[in-house]
Amino acid sequence: MIVHSTPGSHSLSVNLPRVIQPEMVTVSAKKGDRLDVVADAWHMEHDCHYEWQIRFAPGDADMSTVRARFGQDGKLTIDVQRCIPGQSCSPRFGMGFRYRC
Repeated sequence: MIVHSTPGSHSLSVNLPRVIQPEMVTVSAKKGDRLDVVADAWHMEHDCHYEWQIRFAPGDADMSTVRARFGQDGKLTIDVQRCIPGQSCSPRFGMGFRYRC
């Protein structure tokens, strides 16, 4: 997974194999400014499970702004806005959330 950060946002991207379809990808925002990403082609036995845990610096990412998109070319892109220094971010989710691509 490639991470590109600017002063305003983080963008994470990865090219997944063609066998991975959008309904096989789960992005979960967790406590502690963490994203868990799982891509699993459950119908296959080999080269079918991909998993990442991304931790942002405390207070750096506004976890309420997580957006994921899955391109037809198999590219998964996740965008997260950064918090503005000196201002608090939007309220955090209690137990996190899950987003299916």
